[in-house]
Amino acid sequence: MDGTTRKRSLLKVIVLGDSGVGKTSLMNQYVYNKFSQRYKATIGADFVTKEVQIDDKQVTLQIWDTAGQERFQSLGSAFYRGAECCVLVYDVNAHKSFETLNTWREEFLKQVDPAAPGNFPFILLGNKIDKDGGNSRVVSERQAKEWCASRTNIPYFETSAKEGYNVDEAFLCVARAALANEQGWDLDSYFQGISESLSDIEQRGSCAC
Repeated sequence: MDGTTRKRSLLKVIVLGDSGVGKTSLMNQYVYNKFSQRYKATIGADFVTKEVQIDDKQVTLQIWDTAGQERFQSLGSAFYRGAECCVLVYDVNAHKSFETLNTWREEFLKQVDPAAPGNFPFILLGNKIDKDGGNSRVVSERQAKEWCASRTNIPYFETSAKEGYNVDEAFLCVARAALANEQGWDLDSYFQGISESLSDIEQRGSCAC
C-alpha cells in the first residue's frame, strides 16, 4: 500500500424517532434521491450505505433505521453497537414525536454506554416542514433549538424528505460528526464550532463544520 492510498472509514449511524416521522424517507432521499408516499413501516432494523468525501477522507456511512415503535428494548444491543453518531428525528407537525425525543436519546445512551455521554454526537432533524405549506406545524423552530441548547448544543436541521430540502446538508453534518467521534477528536470543541457556524448561517440550518 503506497502513501497516497487513502484510508476508508466505515461509520455507523443510528436514526431514531417515533414511527411515521419520516426516517426511512429521509434516508432514501439522501442515498437514492427518491421519495415515495408509500413506505411500509420498517420491520426490525435495516441499513443503507453511502460513500461520502469529507476533506481528504473517503468514508462510508452505514445508516441504520428501525421500526420506531415504543419498544426500545426489542431493538437489542447489537442494533446500537459501534455507532459513531445518532440522528434523532421528529415531525414538526406532531408534538408527541417531539416529546419522546429525550426517551430515544436516553435509551440510546443507555444501550451504547459511551465513555463521555455528554460528548457523544447527536444531530436533531425536524422533518415534514413542507406539510400543508407549514400551516400544520405545532413545534416551532425556537422550541427545537432550545431543546438542543439544553443538551450540549446538538446541531439542528429543519428538513423535508419529500422536497429534498436540507437533507444532504443535514447528513453531511452527520458524517462529519461521526468521523470526528471515530477519530477521537475533541467533540466538545468540535460541536462548539458547529454551533457557531449554525448561528452564523441561521435559518438555513447548514453545517459549515
